[in-house]
Amino acid sequence: MAHFDLPLEQLRDYRPEVPEPADFDEFWKSTLTETAAHDLAARIEPYETDLVTVDVFDVSFAGFGGHPIKAWLVLPKGVEGPLPCVVEYIGYTGGRSYPWAHTGYPAAGWAHFVMDTRGQGHGNGNPGDTGDPYGTTGPTAKGWATQGLDAPEHYYYRRVFTDAHRAVDVVKGVDGIDPDRIVVAGGSQGGAMTQAVAGLRDDLAGAMVDVPFLSHVRRAVTITDAPVYGEIVQFLAGQRLREERVFQTLDYFDGVHFAARATVPALYSVGLMDADCPPSTVFAAYNRWQGEKRITVWPWNGHEGGGIHQRGEQLRFLAGLR
Repeated sequence: MAHFDLPLEQLRDYRPEVPEPADFDEFWKSTLTETAAHDLAARIEPYETDLVTVDVFDVSFAGFGGHPIKAWLVLPKGVEGPLPCVVEYIGYTGGRSYPWAHTGYPAAGWAHFVMDTRGQGHGNGNPGDTGDPYGTTGPTAKGWATQGLDAPEHYYYRRVFTDAHRAVDVVKGVDGIDPDRIVVAGGSQGGAMTQAVAGLRDDLAGAMVDVPFLSHVRRAVTITDAPVYGEIVQFLAGQRLREERVFQTLDYFDGVHFAARATVPALYSVGLMDADCPPSTVFAAYNRWQGEKRITVWPWNGHEGGGIHQRGEQLRFLAGLR
């Protein structure tokens, strides 16, 4: 993939007008209030592994609709608390995987909470354990990006973003974790969740957003047909008369609006050859972020972004928050 989007000097100042629903804040307030009626029902149980430098816990809690959501909690062994914690959200199709895949942050002295994504968990070699009992309310294309596009109340990511918000509530109630030092993190779909949670909360210590999905969606679907935006394009190609309704729904989930409400320190990353989440869509959200921020630009990379190099950037970012 060649450089196909705007030049970097334009990206750094790119602030498009993205339609925001007049009741955006009320929609999310009512969604979270509705879910708060369900007890968190958090269960945190020791999980046996052959790992000797961390303690692992198998977690379940009640997400949107009271539906059970799985997670891992991995704690560094022998480190005095209360511990700071990274709450991580997973990329599209992936699940929480296995606990031995999540030892990097604990090695740096951070607790690591890894949330499963409802209904997913077969991709990227990362199995999941969480279903989505809600189902769908209308026609869809393959995957999850088009489930419930008939109305924002029905859209799949209303449930997912609410699950992600509730995950932070769970972590804040765990003995030995500092509720004032919680950082949310994720890439691609996980980046979309990270932006949403950071925009919906005012009690986080930071956010790490890598190559986020669901930002400036109206532009994304016109300049790329790569997954996952290609699912939306495929849906609209068959559902020709639903365009206005589809975009009105997606506007409630656009990362640009969440970023405009986020005030915590943030570390972003972007790949300038990323056809899955085009650079202009990432910068559209990044440039609206209200808190202290910086972005790592990887000129010769696609959706993989900085990979292991970005993890080094993240560890330095976290060290600055200790």
